[in-house]
Amino acid sequence: MQRAFLAIILTASLCGAFGQQTPQLVSRDQPYRLQPSDVLNLEYEYTPEYNQEATVEPDGTVRLKMVGSVKVAGLSLDEAAAAIKAKASVPLNNPEITLTLKDFVKPHFTVYGEVTRPGVYDIHGSVTVLQALALSGGVKDTSKQTQVVLVRKMNADIAEVKVINTKLMSSAQGAREDFDLRPDDMLIVPKSRLGKIEPYVRVASMGLTSLYGIQAIK
Repeated sequence: MQRAFLAIILTASLCGAFGQQTPQLVSRDQPYRLQPSDVLNLEYEYTPEYNQEATVEPDGTVRLKMVGSVKVAGLSLDEAAAAIKAKASVPLNNPEITLTLKDFVKPHFTVYGEVTRPGVYDIHGSVTVLQALALSGGVKDTSKQTQVVLVRKMNADIAEVKVINTKLMSSAQGAREDFDLRPDDMLIVPKSRLGKIEPYVRVASMGLTSLYGIQAIK
């Protein structure tokens, strides 16, 4: 198994270490951000001949009639519409467009490390940390349950990192500490005790999705 992701957490710090205090995870609502494989429907009010359905390519762009390629990955639907309108305004005079999301990547979370079935799982309704570990087949006897790492993407550049004690969560005293996961959350169940963990990491240079190929850390 690989140490690469753990190395990213330990070396890509933006802020100070956890110390004696555990930072609170960001929980504010954010608009959906477009990503590869999303399907968009573009309509022009006055020039319907340019209407089309387009899929976000792996490089994060959509290829549109007359407009060409537009980078939309990481943008909200409103931001993507504004970007498309700006490019369409070159051949057209102040076009009126409507951009809708026809299909999208289903919400999911990922579990790595010392679990029976590491991988990506869809979120149906609400899924707590303990439920996520159960869905992945449960933790192995070799796992370090007191230092499970949760990585939560805050925006296109930064992810928040928190060490959680799932062994305590599993007890009667700590059951109330369990909480719901959010789409794109990553749980990493290590095999051995972790060193110093930083509360924030920069992920824009690689993208969280590029880390999904790493199966586990030890």
